[in-house]
Amino acid sequence: MNATIFLTFLLITVSIGVISWYKTRREKANTITGFFLANRNLGFITVGSSLLFANINTVLFVGENELVYTNNMSVIAWGMTSVIAMLVVSEFIMPIYLRTGIATTPDYLEKRYDSNTKKIVSLIFLVNYIVNLLPSVLYGGAVAFNGLFHFSDHYGIDYWTSIWVLVWIMGSIGGLYCILGGLKAIAISDVLLGAAMFTGGILLPWFGLRYLGNGNISEGLAVILSSKTEHMKVIGAAGDAVPFSTIFTGMLLVNLYYWGTEQYTVQQVLGSRNLAVCQKGIALAAFGKVLSPLLINIPGLIAVHMYTSMQNTAEVFPRMVSDVSPSLFVGYMAAILFGATFTTFNAGLNSASTLFILNVYKAGQKSEKQLLHIAKRFEIAICLLAMCIAPFIIFAKGGFYNYLQTVGGLFSVPIFTIILVGFLTRKVPPIAAKIGLAFFIVAYGATQVIFDTGIHFLHILAMLFIITCILMLIIGRMYPMKVPYVREMSNVVNVEPWKGRHIYSALLVMAVIAVYVLFTILS
Repeated sequence: MNATIFLTFLLITVSIGVISWYKTRREKANTITGFFLANRNLGFITVGSSLLFANINTVLFVGENELVYTNNMSVIAWGMTSVIAMLVVSEFIMPIYLRTGIATTPDYLEKRYDSNTKKIVSLIFLVNYIVNLLPSVLYGGAVAFNGLFHFSDHYGIDYWTSIWVLVWIMGSIGGLYCILGGLKAIAISDVLLGAAMFTGGILLPWFGLRYLGNGNISEGLAVILSSKTEHMKVIGAAGDAVPFSTIFTGMLLVNLYYWGTEQYTVQQVLGSRNLAVCQKGIALAAFGKVLSPLLINIPGLIAVHMYTSMQNTAEVFPRMVSDVSPSLFVGYMAAILFGATFTTFNAGLNSASTLFILNVYKAGQKSEKQLLHIAKRFEIAICLLAMCIAPFIIFAKGGFYNYLQTVGGLFSVPIFTIILVGFLTRKVPPIAAKIGLAFFIVAYGATQVIFDTGIHFLHILAMLFIITCILMLIIGRMYPMKVPYVREMSNVVNVEPWKGRHIYSALLVMAVIAVYVLFTILS
């Protein structure tokens, strides 16, 4: 193992940890609000960085670069539609959450439907975290680190064993950090990692192009623009990993769910000191998503011209970083990848324990200190479960990223559907939400496991979304609530919106369009 790489990685990682500890050493995380919501006192830079790094992690670094290498740039649609979804969430959904004073997204379902709906959705969230989110983040981190540090080669162990070892190392460190620091420590780390990521996003393509051009960046760019240009295609055809038509169906729904309903994402925003800060933070994160292809897509495009074939295509990104970069930068990128892995992992752990303590566990007469103790023990339990499941993702068919999105659909759009119907109606009863959830989950699971429909899973999600909405509305018409729902306001922060949000929203939409136009011209 290259000593320079390891020492650089260690120095940066320890520095981020020490700074995060220093900045939070006087913060009180010994209450429920302090531990889970950072005392609702986060600024917009912290909120934006936390949102971005709750999303950008090794799953994206590994998964999206792999799809660019094996298919094309159509996978960029996930990030670009995220920007549109974030703007919608910022304008219409977050004001509702902050005005009602909720601590978790299922809290809204309790207010709109009933406590049983809240518990059911909380349990669905928890299952998703345990079998999908947390294991995939650990697996992506293990793949990336094995590719950067070559553990399996250096120690003479097989690939499967090295993934197990790395998963358990990363899970243990991440879990310990989360348990000791809470949301505030995670948020401070994200700010530092955000600055590091933007620097890496500029330098990595520069190193890659210089490598392709034998020291000349212009010649490296000429190589990409003159050969294998089919990999630059952003308008995906029906047979591509991400057909362009899916942007307007299931993909938009998944992103609306992710940015507006997913607990571990929304929790980063619920800690905002007011609505204006919340909306500024979302705009900052959206800007980060516009720039993110520099790290999660362009390296895969460069790798197309470096490797004619790879035994394990999931290692495209870490291998490319290792081959084109000087040792200091490899260590720098390793620190970013490590940080991206455990901040998302920690956000998931923190949100899971929030859901469990506030929505599932019957607290009785227990004090806040006792509840925090139980929350931390719960985090340890699900951390261990995720570490056991993660290595088995190696057997997923169709690529790591496709696996993640396909399985995620089982949990995401059903929840978003009942929340959206709750937002838009006043008389749809709780039984409609329960029937809608059950129908959607069973029907989608059947199309992915039992019946081969030949239809892209994102289109299926959109179809089921429409059918479920109609089903819930019919139930609401036949068995309406006797007392129509009235939204109760319980402002815990100032809910005056950010006055400049529309200008920044327009600029961000134009930036998304520009990305598509640019790559369409180049391909």
